[in-house]
Amino acid sequence: MTTVSAYATPAAKAPLERTTIERRAVGESDVMIDIKFVGICHSDIHQAREGWGEAIFPMVPGHEIAGVVAEVGPGVTKFRVGDRVGVGCMVDSCRRCDNCKAGLEQYCAEGPVWTYNAVGKDGQPTYGGYSQKVVVDENYVVRIPLGLSLDVAAPLLCAGITTYSPLRHWNAGPGKKVAVVGLGGLGHVAVKIAHALGAEVTVLSQSLRKKDDGLRLGADHYHATSDPKTFEELAGSLDLILNTVSAPLDFAAYASLLRTDGTMVNLGLPEEPVQIVLQSLFGNRRSMSSSGIGGIAETQEMLDFCAAHGVAAEIELIRADEINDAYERVLASDVRYRFVIDTATI
Repeated sequence: MTTVSAYATPAAKAPLERTTIERRAVGESDVMIDIKFVGICHSDIHQAREGWGEAIFPMVPGHEIAGVVAEVGPGVTKFRVGDRVGVGCMVDSCRRCDNCKAGLEQYCAEGPVWTYNAVGKDGQPTYGGYSQKVVVDENYVVRIPLGLSLDVAAPLLCAGITTYSPLRHWNAGPGKKVAVVGLGGLGHVAVKIAHALGAEVTVLSQSLRKKDDGLRLGADHYHATSDPKTFEELAGSLDLILNTVSAPLDFAAYASLLRTDGTMVNLGLPEEPVQIVLQSLFGNRRSMSSSGIGGIAETQEMLDFCAAHGVAAEIELIRADEINDAYERVLASDVRYRFVIDTATI
């Protein structure tokens, strides 16, 4: 066992505070990682405040982990000490079900073991990346290419793969019109990746406040959803809509923007139930779907793609003692576009 410093919340809605946690000894196929940077995801806030239901406390959030290999188990073949690596939203799965065998570990039939707020196969709670070190089975670790700095790569371990996976699955590329709802932590990465894939990209945001940023990041068009004319002008024109916000929307209005066989993919998860008017999908064979992160192989593919195309998160680097303030700023949409914690300050 190794004792490391971390930031944890002791109870739902309680402020995060500095503490220590125990990491397991490095096993046969384990990799110990010196964490250098970890992103703050909106889902960290949802879970730390029990917005998605009962959670496990004390909780160490953080599933956008970038660091350097410090130690490897005797059976490790994929990594060596000194390698630049990352860990995303999951640290294990059953490895036996059809989904796991197909590289879709995020849809494991027995449920993935999440990086935090979960119980590992050893029966112990998992603790996330708001800490100095983490021990993870090598099969759930990815390599960060040299073309990506660790700080701007960290958010790609969640925001990057969460947007890359559906863009790939629904064949975003040349000749396809893709819209991104919300220009936030997920949305700004979605714009960059969709642009790099060659799609025609539209941002749908409540206002035009971030229009200059959206166009700089790769959007071809930027529209305010608060303007009713937006839904008139874009009616029936889009192949794919990625909804990155975690709030209820007028789904019928957004569905009306899809052309025949178009799909709206929901990536955010509101804390309250939402209603979908099925009539809005009839007539043009429109689809309403969802997508959750990506498998390990696809996450590696995403990182390699981002390195090759110069895609990285836009970040604000913070100290660990600024985490609680950062949470409030995320809720106030006061970040452009992802907070990343310098773990040397933990």
